[in-house]
Amino acid sequence: MKPKNPTPDPERQAQILADLRRDVEIRQKGYRERALKLFPHVCGSCGREFSGKRLKELTVHHKDHNHNNNPPDGSNWELLCIYCHDHEHEKYKLKGYVDGSAPVDEPKRSAIANPFENLDGLLKTKSTDTNPDQKTGQ
Repeated sequence: MKPKNPTPDPERQAQILADLRRDVEIRQKGYRERALKLFPHVCGSCGREFSGKRLKELTVHHKDHNHNNNPPDGSNWELLCIYCHDHEHEKYKLKGYVDGSAPVDEPKRSAIANPFENLDGLLKTKSTDTNPDQKTGQ
């Protein structure tokens, strides 16, 4: 049986630590850190303020839904709390957009059958069958 998590050798530990420090530095130069410096720590949708440990609940939303569009002035960003951010993306999905580029052409079909789907057609044929005036043309 293999040991669960063997301790890496000191050289590997130093490499892991260096990678972590590099990642932190990159993250600090990233668009989230820039947005947090540019904008007040307030959700752009619900208006709640965030500080301290709760600041991690504030996310950067790309207005055009393109995560590669990160202008230095932050014009494509808005700070949203995690709940409003999820809601914003859910609204976008419900509009028929899938990957952020264009609406889906085909209407989505529900997995649940609609019992009233052809009701008009059934009622019209039923009414013409039972109404003698319509049958004979009187």
